[in-house]
Amino acid sequence: MKDETKFIHMGRPKAGLGTPVNREITRASTLLFEKAEDLYRADVRGYGRHGSAVHDDLAKIFIELERGAACEFAPSGLAACTLAIMACVKSGDHVLMTDNSYGPVRYFADTFLKQMGVTTTRFDPRIGAGISDLIQDNTTLIWLEAPGSLTFELHDLPAIAKAAKAKGVITAIDNTWSGGITLKPLTHGIDISVHAATKYFGGHSDVLFGAGICANEKLGKRVTASRKQIGHHTSPDDAYQILRGARSVYMRFAHAEASALSLATWLEGRDEVLEVLHPALTSHPDHDIWARDFTGGACLFGVVLKPVSEAKVLAFINALKLFGIGYSYGGFESLCIQCDPQLNRKVSAKFDGPLIRFACGLEDAGDLKADIEQALPRLK
Repeated sequence: MKDETKFIHMGRPKAGLGTPVNREITRASTLLFEKAEDLYRADVRGYGRHGSAVHDDLAKIFIELERGAACEFAPSGLAACTLAIMACVKSGDHVLMTDNSYGPVRYFADTFLKQMGVTTTRFDPRIGAGISDLIQDNTTLIWLEAPGSLTFELHDLPAIAKAAKAKGVITAIDNTWSGGITLKPLTHGIDISVHAATKYFGGHSDVLFGAGICANEKLGKRVTASRKQIGHHTSPDDAYQILRGARSVYMRFAHAEASALSLATWLEGRDEVLEVLHPALTSHPDHDIWARDFTGGACLFGVVLKPVSEAKVLAFINALKLFGIGYSYGGFESLCIQCDPQLNRKVSAKFDGPLIRFACGLEDAGDLKADIEQALPRLK
């Protein structure tokens, strides 16, 4: 069966007499035991912080989604990223981090990891097999993001995974852009795939949640141990919201994906536009990698405008009526943001004009196009 069929039927109670169609929510901090000798058993939950049945059902869906072996949750997408990183490093280690990483992850590396005695080296997202030359004796992790959520470069995942495995280095990727729907990194040799489930799986911009899926159980146990030591906890109510979102994620994703490609194709021909950053476009430098590794696109893409003042860029964004101004993506509402204040690259090339980012929601694509068209004169 296709995943979209599986996700409708996974993690639900077996039908009986008047059985609810959805899993019940168990809210608990303290868990009771009939016998004192059972309190310290390792094979049962001892406290509410360790999850509930709804967490178990949700984990099965993410494991199936990513073709993985283990899954852990965190209170946000960023928390899932930092959890995966901390599970793989110790003082004295070295991390290779792609230059197009999510800004807060780069900040985490430059501050918290540095305080821990972990050094970080940024690398060009398009380095491919050349990453082998950057791996040091103390390198324990290569952190990836494909495509970058602002600049949309892709990695040659099989080449990087091969180089990492040859030297015993773990690879982890922020796979939020594809939602695990159009890219399966673990099948390309990557060890950990991380999601901000806040986005597509939440779907309604009202819950924060993160997930990390591991390719094997041994690595999964390391992430679980780190999660317990750090004290991360996700509420059963939030897990239920994400599980509910998983039922319809394919349908919502497909609509937003189609809208994004339609708008990206149209904007590529506009006089105001210098470059459109969407890997599904043949003009994208990494289109061949996208065609090889991905089965589709996503809701998010970037646009490099022809040189204009920042005031005109802001006037354009402010003139949009259907695109909200805010971070994130994958929800029901379309969004648009100015990206230049966030760009903090060390080795990547700069753009020749202002960068903005569109996130398509569930509105009609024609209405979104009309909204952009009425705002474009503000750039002149």
